[in-house]
Amino acid sequence: METAPAYQWKSKHILVVEDDESSAFILGDMLKNTGAVIEFTTGGQEAVDFIKAHPETDLILMDIHLPGMDGFTASRLIKAIAKHVVIIAQTAYAYSLDYQEAAKAGCDAFLTKPINPSLLLDKINSYLA
Repeated sequence: METAPAYQWKSKHILVVEDDESSAFILGDMLKNTGAVIEFTTGGQEAVDFIKAHPETDLILMDIHLPGMDGFTASRLIKAIAKHVVIIAQTAYAYSLDYQEAAKAGCDAFLTKPINPSLLLDKINSYLA
């Protein structure tokens, strides 16, 4: 049996922005053995406020369809204050307009739910390694 590569991001900080509790749990479970500090918020404005308070954040997994401030708006605001933060947009609705809007908002990558754990970890590693 082949084992997945071990990712070690001990000095890295990842923010998961996800309003769905089960999705947040699944993402947290995928990231738990990486050594990264994982934080969670449930909304766009909360994510913006978090980044203002925690500029050391390296990467954000941003749900696009959030109540209140959506992930596109939050990504634009975050990139305006913290250009170094990598934002990976994620959504269950993979419309071509979402890809375009995510790119315009400053997102660095885009993943479609359900998220493949290997794809997610490889994508994150491409930015954090």
